[in-house]
Amino acid sequence: MTATPSASPAASLLNSSSSESAPAAFFREHGYWIARGLVDPQAITDLTRDFDRTVSQMEASSEHINARWRYDTTTAVDGDPQACVIHTHQIQKYSAAWMRWLLDERWLDACELLLGPDIVLHHTKLFLKPAGRGAAFPPHQDWSYFPTAAHQMIAATVALTSADDANGCLRLWPGSHKLGPLPASNGADGAFAARFPFADSIVAEVQPGDVVFFSYLTVHGSLPNTSPRPRKSVLVQLHSGGDLLETGGHPASEIVLRGWNHRMTRERADAS
Repeated sequence: MTATPSASPAASLLNSSSSESAPAAFFREHGYWIARGLVDPQAITDLTRDFDRTVSQMEASSEHINARWRYDTTTAVDGDPQACVIHTHQIQKYSAAWMRWLLDERWLDACELLLGPDIVLHHTKLFLKPAGRGAAFPPHQDWSYFPTAAHQMIAATVALTSADDANGCLRLWPGSHKLGPLPASNGADGAFAARFPFADSIVAEVQPGDVVFFSYLTVHGSLPNTSPRPRKSVLVQLHSGGDLLETGGHPASEIVLRGWNHRMTRERADAS
């Protein structure tokens, strides 16, 4: 599977007048889209400040904050059970700056190209791969962790630092979303990992302010951070307001960022 990541400036793509925008067409075909420079530099400065403050607050606690998957498939990639990925869900519960940015119009315009006018936040995840010891993630799909009825769930990885293979950037298998939900695809299965060798993936190199969008059915993973540079990113999971969220093991915000949640009920609202 081969494809070239979209490198067009987000501004020109957002102004597309065609019936299907260039990003939407690329996303539909390949299962991902890279929006270059989507987050402006001042916002990156503010969001990185609060990212670092969140990490400091977690490190000062007694909580378990290393989210490295303890699978043999992880060790097969990074070779180091002591490697680390510092992680928390819901960075917007730490930081008002992140909550404000989730409502940024330009960002939501990009999301709307892929999801339509009704955009619901499921959750966010802070990821810090420390310099020289950042853990890998084996190939996996996200759908089994928080499935929806129509599979209208996407991820958006917001880059706060430059990322490449050396510091463990995202890897994606273009077109893999067309396979649909795959069994044993949560990252723990060796046969699944063997089916998706890293040599067949694309390297999603990014700069601060770039956002990598991908379907939660798109197989993805990453190599370890062996460089002297940290990799800082926040992943945002979003679904269409017309899709029905099923049970899953992740916190579900169900906050409407744009439009309407057509599947919301009083019971769900009380539980969220």
